[in-house]
Amino acid sequence: MKTIQINGTARNDFGKKFAKAARREGQVPCIVYGGGEEKAFFIDAKELGQLIYTPNSYIVELNIDGTIEKAVMREVQFHPVREQVLHVDFYRVQEGKPVAVSVPVRLTGNAEGVKVGGKLALSARKLTVKALAEFIPDEIVVDVTPLKVGQTIFVGDLKEENLTFVTPATTAVCAVRVTRASRGAAQR
Repeated sequence: MKTIQINGTARNDFGKKFAKAARREGQVPCIVYGGGEEKAFFIDAKELGQLIYTPNSYIVELNIDGTIEKAVMREVQFHPVREQVLHVDFYRVQEGKPVAVSVPVRLTGNAEGVKVGGKLALSARKLTVKALAEFIPDEIVVDVTPLKVGQTIFVGDLKEENLTFVTPATTAVCAVRVTRASRGAAQR
């Protein structure tokens, strides 16, 4: 899995007043938890953008005043009107313990149903998986070549080594939908 480095500053003052003052200065209040202790800190909003506004998933190396913490982004809170990032939660990656992460899905191949006029539809852009940090892939590759018109690939159909899917097995990943062109081809 890809790794990204982000610098942070330890946070000593807590409460709404201090958080608002930090946001005015372009800082985002954050917390990293897991493994027993919590650590509160600030990250520059511009630096955080490269982590939030991307389809990729990352293991984040947080450099908080010289201390390196490996973590994954767990939750992001946005302002309801301005779309400003208000707060970010990170979960500490611990050696030998599995971690749950959302991983992007990439479709490969040319589906049989598309060749006869069907339309390929991606239903799940990301799937949540649980594994040790070293076994989490950058993306989950799904081969759609055998799909015919009206068929669907579910999460339960996917098999990946060293991964457990947290997303329910009944969740549709992609499907080839029926179109007028494919109905016309089937009637001939």
